Amino acid sequence: MLVVGTSAATCNIIIITDPTGTDPNGAAAGSMSYAENMFQSTFLMSKENHYAVLSGGEGNATPRLAAIVETINRLNNGATPTEAASAASSFSGIRVMCGGPTVGAAVGGSFDAYVVIVEDDGTITATPVSGGVATLPAGKKGAIIHLRNTHGNPLYGTAETVRQETAIMIGKMIRDGYPATEILGAAFENVAVNAGEKYGGGGDNLVSSISTGDMFTPSKLNTTGYPMDEPYAKECPECGWSVAYPAAESYQTCPYDGSQLETVYAYDAMVDAITVTNNDTSVSVYGTDAAGISDTTDEIVQYSVKKNGYNSATIATAINNAIDNGLLVGVNYVEPKDINIVESTRAVGVYYKPLADHRTSPSWNLPISSSVLDIVGSIQTAIGLILIILVLFRSTVISSFLKRR
Repeated sequence: MLVVGTSAATCNIIIITDPTGTDPNGAAAGSMSYAENMFQSTFLMSKENHYAVLSGGEGNATPRLAAIVETINRLNNGATPTEAASAASSFSGIRVMCGGPTVGAAVGGSFDAYVVIVEDDGTITATPVSGGVATLPAGKKGAIIHLRNTHGNPLYGTAETVRQETAIMIGKMIRDGYPATEILGAAFENVAVNAGEKYGGGGDNLVSSISTGDMFTPSKLNTTGYPMDEPYAKECPECGWSVAYPAAESYQTCPYDGSQLETVYAYDAMVDAITVTNNDTSVSVYGTDAAGISDTTDEIVQYSVKKNGYNSATIATAINNAIDNGLLVGVNYVEPKDINIVESTRAVGVYYKPLADHRTSPSWNLPISSSVLDIVGSIQTAIGLILIILVLFRSTVISSFLKRR
């Protein structure tokens, strides 16, 4: 029987810096915990309706799942975040936080949180709330942060102080004009370092519908996610090439331009993953869902675009070089016609053809036909057999020769 330990996200955060929903980085949400099994169900996101549902609590996993489902049902039927989050109060020990850029946010059930509101004149209000339902009203800049300590956390007992400090920090950053995605990263850093609730989890950009997905969640059952306060990758400051840990330990300089690599911590990697910038290129992969193809293609295309611009020929060449070097496995070479570019939206689509018969790399493109190789192979085989016969019977041949002398 498979035994799976339950998980409860002990840190849930929703931040709204632009309640109009026009800033592509104006609303973000995320969860993390010291607990095991921090899978993506702790930070669900609707790409169509631009809301997040974050969960946690001391209760069993089954009622928590029921509370999540009820919250989503209510949101999909037009309920406000307050009405939706109140579903958690029907389940003992369960907490649900939900919200989006234009509808505000709310937390319901069992919680210890702060509601932060930042007025247009810069006034910051951070109100402690505990249990029931608490709301960040629609149309307001602000945040809700929940934080408790997990039993067994070496920093147990720090949650109350860190919860307040982080709430105030979030309020100041909203007032000073930082985007929600960047504030979420700063909040994650503060909580991870000072309260120890540090394992991902992950984050969502609620306006642009971008998620960290499984970047930080555990790869195996009953294990913790990635520590959000530890190095996650090394990155080239010149071209943007990066390599994740533990492989990053073997790299000190960029393999493309020789620049010294910079260390990227997990909380900054999260910000980079969910923040939309003018320099970003959206890369889509079609034709294969093999593991690693999408992420590796994204890195290759990003590098090629930064170096050579939106050129289908140079992008195809970069991808084919990666196939030759073994960085991309199980797909055939691409041609410029397989690269679809929409430069106005900074989007690149790559169309792959998977290799047949479970091959990992394409056939060599040699300047001679396969029939010639077959003939050469046959000749080589014949010569090999003759050599084997000579080796096996060499003593007999030598003895016979000596007798005749």
